[in-house]
Amino acid sequence: MKTGLSLFLLLLTTVSGGQNFYIAHRGASHDAPENTVSAVRLAWELGADAVEIDIHLAADNRVMVIHDKDTHRTCTGKNMTVRSTPSVVLRELDAGIWKSPEFKGERIPFLEEVLATVPEGKTLVVEVKCGREVIPHLERVLAKCTRKPKVVFISFGWETIVELKKAFPENEAYFLSGSKQTAVKRLNEAAEAGLSGIDVDYGAIDEELVTLAKERNLEVIAYTVDNSEEARRLSALGITHFTTNRPDWLKKQLEQ
Repeated sequence: MKTGLSLFLLLLTTVSGGQNFYIAHRGASHDAPENTVSAVRLAWELGADAVEIDIHLAADNRVMVIHDKDTHRTCTGKNMTVRSTPSVVLRELDAGIWKSPEFKGERIPFLEEVLATVPEGKTLVVEVKCGREVIPHLERVLAKCTRKPKVVFISFGWETIVELKKAFPENEAYFLSGSKQTAVKRLNEAAEAGLSGIDVDYGAIDEELVTLAKERNLEVIAYTVDNSEEARRLSALGITHFTTNRPDWLKKQLEQ
């Protein structure tokens, strides 16, 4: 029975492998400092279909690419709150040396810098870590963008993701959830709001959740998948979109 299940999973991933979509979590963050231009560029070099980044607003309303609300973890221990610090000060910090000396001098990027890296046919997934207050500033940045890469929005904030979809009706938007219960609770509202789907912690995804989402024509994205066995389990459930710190590695595991 065990062998039969293994063969089934292998067959399924082989058949659906060409449809899999790999999203590099905070860039290729396994090998480069997260949410930096180096991590983003490396993800493209490794063949990622998309890159996911996080954004906060600085005190002067510049859109900064950083996960945390402060700089303590990723900027050599200098603890500054992003929202209350001007971007020119934030840009003085080193956002790379904590990962490795080779990344010394990496800066917290402006969103514009990351947008400029996106190759033709690729996607930038923007997780809004602040709130709805960022929307007019996102509109300004995207309006000035000379190239128009595909941008997808995700957020754990329900009101935030709904307002993002209203402000950017042509862009895909997904509600983020760390639990099955919360995801299921929002499915009907997500469909009514015109969202493309839900982006859920991989451990919370099961057959029931996938079925309920599909009944409402909602896509399910799994985050953050760095385990090949879990990736195969998710593939067997019909998941094709994986957010991962190791896009090249996971692709090889699923499609070898």
